[in-house]
Amino acid sequence: MSGTDGIQTTRSPIDGSVYVERPLAEAAAVREVLEAHGKAGSAWRGVPLSERILAVTAFLEALLEQGESIAEELTWQMGRPISHSPHELGGVEERGRAMLRQAPEALAPIVPPPKPGFTRYIEREAVGCVLVLAPWNYPYLTAINTIIPALVAGNTVVLKHSDQTPLCAERLSLAAERSGLPSSVFSHVHMSHETVAEVVGDPLVNLVAFTGSVEGGRAVREAMGSSFAAIGLELGGKDPAYVMEDADIEHAAANLVDGAFYNAGQSCCAIERIYVHDGRFDAFVEAYVEGVKKLKPGNPLDPQTTLGPVARAVSVSRVRDHIADAVRKGARCLIGPGDFEEPHEMPQLVLPQVLVDVDHDMLLMAEETFGPVVGIQRVASDTEAVGLMNDSRYGLTASIWTPDLARAAELGRSVDAGTIFANRCDYLDPELSWVGVKDSGRGCTLSKLGFESLTRPKSFHLRSH
Repeated sequence: MSGTDGIQTTRSPIDGSVYVERPLAEAAAVREVLEAHGKAGSAWRGVPLSERILAVTAFLEALLEQGESIAEELTWQMGRPISHSPHELGGVEERGRAMLRQAPEALAPIVPPPKPGFTRYIEREAVGCVLVLAPWNYPYLTAINTIIPALVAGNTVVLKHSDQTPLCAERLSLAAERSGLPSSVFSHVHMSHETVAEVVGDPLVNLVAFTGSVEGGRAVREAMGSSFAAIGLELGGKDPAYVMEDADIEHAAANLVDGAFYNAGQSCCAIERIYVHDGRFDAFVEAYVEGVKKLKPGNPLDPQTTLGPVARAVSVSRVRDHIADAVRKGARCLIGPGDFEEPHEMPQLVLPQVLVDVDHDMLLMAEETFGPVVGIQRVASDTEAVGLMNDSRYGLTASIWTPDLARAAELGRSVDAGTIFANRCDYLDPELSWVGVKDSGRGCTLSKLGFESLTRPKSFHLRSH
């Protein structure tokens, strides 16, 4: 979206109309916010953990109470079907309550074995002000991954949301206000990329938590310059699936259709490439294409629609370029012109596509597409499948489809990914860590381990005399 003359403009992918306009804050104004957070942080850290948990629980509930309005706003801002938009807050509630449950154990002092004459322990101290840079594709889920544990741990949070979904930041601020969260413990700021580049290196920022593209992550890291602030990066993915010779084909096909095409494929952990054992290839492809043809592309405001437009106009070109490159190099499209009605009134609605006869010389199998298209490749063995799954600069998740869970776990140990699924995909379990390897990011969110980057250890070594 655009920011001109200090105004941020958000256009809806539904019809291209201007949906939101907001003034952009200058760097000096953002610094005033950071200074206020610094002052508020000292008092917030001193609030007992049990009371912080109650306060953040109230914040979460105040957000959930806005559910009906949030769902419609999401659809207008990023094009997700209105039948799917409410599901995001369901995920927010699941993750939020899980992180609140985990907090007492995750933030408890570490006490080593007794030593005569000494009292020794390690406390977990808040890092300070956390700057959250959140994306548009799952605008509440991605933000809440950091916001809730950061606040519970005693940090303050400044949120800068994507210019595609600015109302999400405002809804979160409204929840903070309605819940009675202390002033300057949570704030949002609308700012340009140029202002963000200035702010991330400010010494008042103690941690930068960025979720977005690999290129965006590199830009944030470079902009931090000589800052010693911590950084967490949740970046892109090119997530693979391997359908083994003993897989339940109907189950695998149905779930992998959902994993590839839900949210128009705009998920960091969406399935973008599928490898199928030679003996099941034809049966799987037939079932998969049948499942894709059941999708209902169209206006996301229609409750019957299951595939809406992609959020940004630039995404249309990228998806089509990846398809064209694959076809030029020998791939075949299995969804034909007559399978879905061509959209005319909605330029950002990209029809779903499935390609076979693909290989890793094609952009479709090598680079993040982030749209409603998937390539399916035949493999002769587990060894070939694992080699292809690892032949990527990304490493977020990978899924293996087989009833033999021991075999899936054994194969998974050889796959370069932060999460290994068996018989499911495209899901974040808040009890498990969320980690990317290679270009998919650095750091960890969710689970008890997700609190570690939001705190620093402080040792107490007390001698009795």
